[in-house]
Amino acid sequence: MSYAILFVCMGNICRSPTADGVFRQKVADHGLNDLVRVDSAGTHNYHPGSPPDGRAQAAAARRGYDLSALRARQVQAADYAAFDLILVMDQDNLAVLQENCPPEHQHKLRLLTEFCQIHKASVVPDPYYGGADGFEQVLDLVEDACEGLLAHVRSQV
Repeated sequence: MSYAILFVCMGNICRSPTADGVFRQKVADHGLNDLVRVDSAGTHNYHPGSPPDGRAQAAAARRGYDLSALRARQVQAADYAAFDLILVMDQDNLAVLQENCPPEHQHKLRLLTEFCQIHKASVVPDPYYGGADGFEQVLDLVEDACEGLLAHVRSQV
């Protein structure tokens, strides 16, 4: 059995590719590549085919994550059926997905921060218009949530 996870933010160039890269590394580190599929997408088609924001890539690289191969894409209708869990970064993007998601797949939509074990954040804030500290904060939250998510996924596969 395999398990598929989709990370979603607005443009798929900051938060969701960061989560994609961090979780992909954790999956590899735990020998789960054959059991877990990881992807990311945006609710909006602002940056199709673009690599993650350079600031996101630099922050991730400082912590040992390589985001360079990832490319932005928009959530597609088929994604709702193709993924077991669709994790969004904030309430605005959750609302967009809830509006477009077929009823039979609504249960798959969750906030990534639900899996945080240390931080008490309700959302992963968008760092796009801020400074470098915002990208570090995103990584802090994503790394925490991905640890909790890994435990959840291990119980599913």
